[in-house]
Amino acid sequence: MALLLPVFGFLCGLGLASISAAASLKALLASGLARCFIPIVIIYNMVFYQPSSLSLMLFSFASAVLLFYFFLLILKDRLRALCVSYVNLAWLGFPFALALFGQEVSAPMVALYVGGSIFGNIWAVTAVSAAGQPWTSAAQKVALSPPVLALLLAGVFRLLGLQYLQEHHWIDLIYQCAKIGMSFSGMCVLGMWMRRTRVSGQDILRSSRIFALKLLCGAAVCSLAYAFAPIPQVERYIGVMFLLFCLPPAANIVALETHYQGTGTSAQYIASGTIVSCALVGLYGLALHFMPVSFWLLG
Repeated sequence: MALLLPVFGFLCGLGLASISAAASLKALLASGLARCFIPIVIIYNMVFYQPSSLSLMLFSFASAVLLFYFFLLILKDRLRALCVSYVNLAWLGFPFALALFGQEVSAPMVALYVGGSIFGNIWAVTAVSAAGQPWTSAAQKVALSPPVLALLLAGVFRLLGLQYLQEHHWIDLIYQCAKIGMSFSGMCVLGMWMRRTRVSGQDILRSSRIFALKLLCGAAVCSLAYAFAPIPQVERYIGVMFLLFCLPPAANIVALETHYQGTGTSAQYIASGTIVSCALVGLYGLALHFMPVSFWLLG
């Protein structure tokens, strides 16, 4: 189910991309994903808290910051550096993680998503805006973003003692429905988006080179985190931590670029990055099947 649902959603997206209401449907699914499904998953996992959540949030945030400035130094382009560091944890990260690792990675993926989302809400606007953005505006945007609001609501529920409920089958049912909706809608939006985007061989080659360097960075960062970071049960989560470095650029980068710069250059980066990422995740799945992550990743 974890593997078939994302594939089914992607194929549905490819088919629905040709209908007249495709644009409205894509906007509806994306909005439902960002404002409903993912916040529900965040709230559930934060209420029924796992001790590694905060450290994984910090890992995700710090990794994105390091990638951004490292590739900015190499590429000399803030937009391309953003496309490397701000990854698609919502539409692709969750479905890929569930397919590769199963339902038990929901909680760590929520923590990684929150850290990446905070990075994205701060760095994305400043990276695509020619005039730049004051820190007050960035802070306000972060505070009002769905992931942060979901965290605040989860805090309220914990203060009310919701985590001590002995019987919460209806909460579990809502959570399971949200995960299904999250996986299907994310892959459906991706399929609709990919159907309309043209990618050349040069785009694929450029993205492949960037991903090769990004994976080396990921191996180094994850190895250091495994050895030195105070992440509880890191041996259980190192595989999904490395998955961050296999994911493509966040799709909303192009929307922000269009709004602030009037251009859509990042669309090709996102499309080619998504194609390369899908191939990499497939290879990663094979590697996970044939050898332990800690062995091949850490040597």
